[in-house]
Formats: sequence, C-alpha cells, structure tokens
Amino acid sequence: MKMSFRAKRLERQNQRLAQAGKLNLVALMDIFTILVFFLMVNQSEVKVLQSNKDINLPRSVSEQLPSEKVMLTITANGVLVQGKPVWQGDWQQDSNNWLPELTEALTAELNYLANRAGPLAPEQQQAGRALTILGDAATPYALLRRLMAICAATEYRDLSLAVEAMAPAVEAP
Repeated sequence: MKMSFRAKRLERQNQRLAQAGKLNLVALMDIFTILVFFLMVNQSEVKVLQSNKDINLPRSVSEQLPSEKVMLTITANGVLVQGKPVWQGDWQQDSNNWLPELTEALTAELNYLANRAGPLAPEQQQAGRALTILGDAATPYALLRRLMAICAATEYRDLSLAVEAMAPAVEAP
C-alpha cells in the first residue's frame, strides 16, 4: 500500500525526534575561556595579609591597599618577624625584664633582613625601609610605641599598621 504524503512526513519527523540530542561544546568552551580570563584579571584586586586567628585587628576605613613588606606580628605572647618567632614572653610582666631581650632580638632580626635586602638607594634613605605591624586591637599603645622605636632605630622607618577594612560610613541626607 502506498503511503500518503502526510504519513511520510510524520514518519520522517518521528525518526528525527528519536535521535539523541547533540551537545555543542564550542559555545561551552567559549564561556569557560571568558570565565578564566575574567577570574585571572579580577583576582589581583584583593590583597589579603596573612594573619593569625589569635589576632583581632583594629577596624578602620583604609583607602590604601597593603603591599609586600616586612611583617612584624605582635601576638599575646611574643613577636614574630615574617612569621619567624623572634621573642616570646609575657607583656604583663615588668618591662625591665623583657625589654632589653626584645630589643636585642628584634634589632638583630631586622638588621639581618636589611643586610639581606641590600643597601638603600639615596632617594630611599630619608624614608627608610617599609615594615607593616600586625597587632591585636588590645595591644597596649606603650608597647606599640616601643616596638616602633626599635624599628626606627634600624633602617625601618616607613611603618604601616595593619587594620581590618570596614565599609565607610554613609552620611544621611
């Protein structure tokens, strides 16, 4: 028996629909390529300083991004330079007991790092070397001042204090 045009058309349509769908990988690869480049470009905008869980940084509105510098970390029981313990002790004790030991150890470590980095250029002599201080918000100011004075006595005079950035306050109209 002869099939009508309609029956032939329906049979072709059923055969075409019975085939498995095809995945177009070209468009998918284009999307992933764009995503990779987007992530590579935007990942450099965020700077994160390595910090201990024990340290609670003070909060401040900071407009400057941190840069790679020597890191001086003040913990509850000691001082670290670039993650290396330099001095360990109790801040609550009489400062006459621990201050000479801390001064000697910190000066030796900072001088070692300065010698390793090489001499300063003449235009950098006035500002000195850069150093970032990470200290808990509860760190006594007197201790912070003493540590800053020790750093300034070596060639580290360009000091920065690390803070946790918070959103700037929005004034109501």
